[in-house]
Amino acid sequence: MKVLGNTDGPATPGPSILVVEDDKSLTRVFATTLEIAGYRVLQAESGQSAIEEVRTRNPDIILLDLGLPDVDGVSLVPQIRSLTTAPIIVVSGREQEADKVKALDAGANDYLVKSFSVPELLARIRVGLRGRAHVRDTASTVVTFGDYNFELEARRLLRGSRPVHLSSTEFNLLATLARHADQCVSTEVLLKETWGVAYQRKRGYVRVYVHALRRKIEKDPAKPKYLLNEGRHGYCLRTSTSTSRGDGSPSTTRLRRAAA
Repeated sequence: MKVLGNTDGPATPGPSILVVEDDKSLTRVFATTLEIAGYRVLQAESGQSAIEEVRTRNPDIILLDLGLPDVDGVSLVPQIRSLTTAPIIVVSGREQEADKVKALDAGANDYLVKSFSVPELLARIRVGLRGRAHVRDTASTVVTFGDYNFELEARRLLRGSRPVHLSSTEFNLLATLARHADQCVSTEVLLKETWGVAYQRKRGYVRVYVHALRRKIEKDPAKPKYLLNEGRHGYCLRTSTSTSRGDGSPSTTRLRRAAA
């Protein structure tokens, strides 16, 4: 596996951010600010709706207010954490150190006290997203395979200097494989990370989108070199120079499986 530094170039649609806030006026401010910055905004006004959004929309990052009408936000943090590895940034008017400690101990990644500046909010979001863009246990956020450079943090796939357009779903699927490059990733993990836990029985989704990615990436989609099928075990993104069999599975020894 070869990893590179970042380069400039066009990107796929921006990351999705779930704003969990019952104050509609503040939600509008969040939405306007984040959309101008290039993010896609999802909204939830209660704990119950937040859980449903996480289960079915799988946001890339979550901004969570603690004062929700149906549940205290601190108790919501571990529920969200059980459904996703996405960063949770608490955005709250509670300034006491004890509140911050409780939220962080419950599983939140960061804590931002209202009121705050827009630059600080955007910087915290970038930090949270950057942590999810690392390739395996390295500090790199870029994977190269064949003529392609896949930049997870910049959200773009380049063939040489030419960008390859990816939909948000295609990006999320390829990013999950790239974070575990040269390892087998189970279909269950791919479904959870790409679509959300509500879709973990929709195994056909992975086959359809892997086929779509192969049509964009592989010279011969019927004989893939990079997006390989590990049979019942899942799929892998092969970055090494070893060849594959005609059915898209590795010709060398079985790849080590990625942890869920």
